[in-house]
Amino acid sequence: MKILGIDEAGRGSVLGPLVVGGVALEEDRVKYLERLGLKDSKKISPKRRIILARKIKRIAECHTVKITAKDIDMLRSRDVNLNEIEKIAINRIIGSSNPSTCFIDSMDVKPERLTSELETMHPDLKVVAEHKADDRYPIVSAASIIAKVERDRAIQEIKKEYKDIGSGYPSDPKTINFLEKMPPGELPDFVRRSWATVKRIRG
Repeated sequence: MKILGIDEAGRGSVLGPLVVGGVALEEDRVKYLERLGLKDSKKISPKRRIILARKIKRIAECHTVKITAKDIDMLRSRDVNLNEIEKIAINRIIGSSNPSTCFIDSMDVKPERLTSELETMHPDLKVVAEHKADDRYPIVSAASIIAKVERDRAIQEIKKEYKDIGSGYPSDPKTINFLEKMPPGELPDFVRRSWATVKRIRG
């Protein structure tokens, strides 16, 4: 029986992509993930995440869906909210991995609603959607790490051209400083222009 873990990185960011990660493997192989001592990617240093991501890829089948800032803005302009945007990626990963059971770190305030929606769309799938699932299930921790490493890579690419943009999150003074200093009308494509934070800073 194949199981799948799903988590995201970059959901609350104002810069860069939202990355949804999926890690799938046969249930009897989960013990190999458990031996890595995985936890939520935010509690692991960037260097350690890279090492763990390599190990996870050797053990399991890994999937990532990267949704660019431009795509997020375009979808939001069509009244597609962030939860629905994330669900597009989740459904793509479920379709690619064809699991029997899927564990998800729920982005919906009502995890049971997400469970019901996904099980309706995928009748043969059992869904376990919970808040903080990345702390509870090693397979979701693994997905969290895979997503975060991919997201970090995207931010590093941006930094090659734009130097210090910070983490991309609105709580980061360096990110806010970058947005404040950009000339009017010259926001690059990696900025989520539809975000309230960006609109407030840019007036």
